[in-house]
Amino acid sequence: MSQPSRLSAILACRCPRCRQGEVFTHSFLNIAKFDRMHERCPVCALYYEVEVGLFWGAMYISYGFSVGIVLAVGVMLYYLANDPPMWVYLTTVATIIILSTTLLFRYARILMLYLFSGINYNPSYAKR
Repeated sequence: MSQPSRLSAILACRCPRCRQGEVFTHSFLNIAKFDRMHERCPVCALYYEVEVGLFWGAMYISYGFSVGIVLAVGVMLYYLANDPPMWVYLTTVATIIILSTTLLFRYARILMLYLFSGINYNPSYAKR
């Protein structure tokens, strides 16, 4: 069995240690439960919140995503829509941010786990 790449594990929201266990319990489309995480990895039993308050830092990552979206949408509207009125900018950006909230939340937490938790991939924890 081939080892999953780091990028594919991040995109699939998998455990940073075994890259197989799901981090979240429900689909991002389930608005009522999109934020629910397994306490431990179902495959390798890694406790996800390796230190108290680890996921507070995910707010900064999510903020960075939002700023990137605002800038990208602003530049695209300026050049592709010939600098529309301000209400178009605000409505478009607000709509995109609201519709992508579940994904921004999840990927901010996943990046926090992969980049700042100190957890490293270990293929010996993967299912056999």
